[in-house]
Amino acid sequence: MSSKQNQVDTEQATEQEQQTAGEAQGQDTIQPDAAYVAELEQKLADAENKARTEKDSALRAVAEMENIRRRAAQDVEKAQKFALEKFVGELLPVIDSLERAIEHTSDESDAFQAVHEGVELTLKSLLSAVEKFGVAQIDPKGQPFDPNKHQAMSMVESAEVAPNAVLAVMMKGYELNGRVLRPAMVMVAKGPAIDTQA
Repeated sequence: MSSKQNQVDTEQATEQEQQTAGEAQGQDTIQPDAAYVAELEQKLADAENKARTEKDSALRAVAEMENIRRRAAQDVEKAQKFALEKFVGELLPVIDSLERAIEHTSDESDAFQAVHEGVELTLKSLLSAVEKFGVAQIDPKGQPFDPNKHQAMSMVESAEVAPNAVLAVMMKGYELNGRVLRPAMVMVAKGPAIDTQA
């Protein structure tokens, strides 16, 4: 019986030690070390600052990528719109020559009637072809002078039209998708001179 008693006593002693250790641990969690808490708070603040910095960097990178994508899309659109600019620039003298040929050949003369009609058809066909690709003529006769699309070659007094209106077009201008390739060369009206000797 003494061995059983010894065993029960040992178990009770072990339970009391465990209770005492648990109470000691409970006191440790209730009263943490202030230096350790301050260190943890500093680490938390540092981690939050680092997370904020990383978030800002990520947002900036996303914004920069969006800007690059938008710029690239604009460059592609411009390249598509104005890829023909040099080619059309080379065609303008051909169009001018055809227009001059029509002016200088008369369809009334039997000798030139066939030539006149042929040149006229060729010009219409060429203008139709370039219009499909966004080329438009600038023919401003009778319209107000626009320095963005017209180049004034001379100014002439005229009482027939309003001052600053285009009297005559010496050479038509052309634009490609709204961008002026060549301004129209025009003669602009100015008001009649006032007689100061009267």
